Amino acid sequence: MQETRSSACFSSISGNCRRAGYCSAAFAVASVGVAQSAPIVIGATGGSGTRVLARIARLAGYNLGSNVNSAEDALEFYTFFDVWVDRFFSAQQSGKTLTPWESARLMENFYAALARHIPEAERRGTLWGWKAPRSIYLLPFLHGECAHLKFIHLIRDGRDMALSSNQNQLRKHGAAVLSWRERLLNSTAERSILLWQKVNLRAADFGEFQMPQNYLCVRFEDLCREPIETVTRIANFLEAKIDIETIARNEITPPQTLGRWRDRSPRLIAKLERAGAEGLRRFGYSPS
Repeated sequence: MQETRSSACFSSISGNCRRAGYCSAAFAVASVGVAQSAPIVIGATGGSGTRVLARIARLAGYNLGSNVNSAEDALEFYTFFDVWVDRFFSAQQSGKTLTPWESARLMENFYAALARHIPEAERRGTLWGWKAPRSIYLLPFLHGECAHLKFIHLIRDGRDMALSSNQNQLRKHGAAVLSWRERLLNSTAERSILLWQKVNLRAADFGEFQMPQNYLCVRFEDLCREPIETVTRIANFLEAKIDIETIARNEITPPQTLGRWRDRSPRLIAKLERAGAEGLRRFGYSPS
């Protein structure tokens, strides 16, 4: 079965490459290696707290690359996401597909970034992956390239996210995710929770229905308030034997900003709860 999936993946990639006249032979060979592997990928909307998940994955024996920043983000993917998040997400949201040439470019850029992140020789026979929050925008593409990929989706209360000073994803990708009306008629905080809602709902829908055995949704609040139970869920998902109590004690420290929305004006929070009602309800965040 795995061989059949890999062959199908290879045929699809090769077909796009032939039509576009773009992809190299080395790229095609590298793609088969990825199709046969099971990397762990950690994604979220920006500022959700994914660093702790990267620490847990490393302690479970995963190689998440060496060229990372202090938040454990894989830096080799940075330009790749800058170039492709808007194009891919816009196409998905509008029900369109990328042209064969765009598809070939997307794949070529992805495999080039992956080769820089962890060379193919270092990935063979090992546990590996990457932590890059914006992976959440390209989850269908990543799953298409690697059917065995495991995705950990971290969620944080959209009201906290909307009031964060970290609005990088809204600044970079708001124009692709939100309609002109949503951008024009809402405050920054409302636009932020709208982006949070759209991106997280799309990822959750895809993960739950297209890759149910290889998708795990973790709420940051649960990680902070019920660390042992939540780390146990993560360890089971990774099929890893780790010292759960030690990790929960040493790696998880609830930030002072947890629940910051409770200190803001009821009028503002009511606006955020209206804008993000569907997402807040779906992910278990009760209204104030």
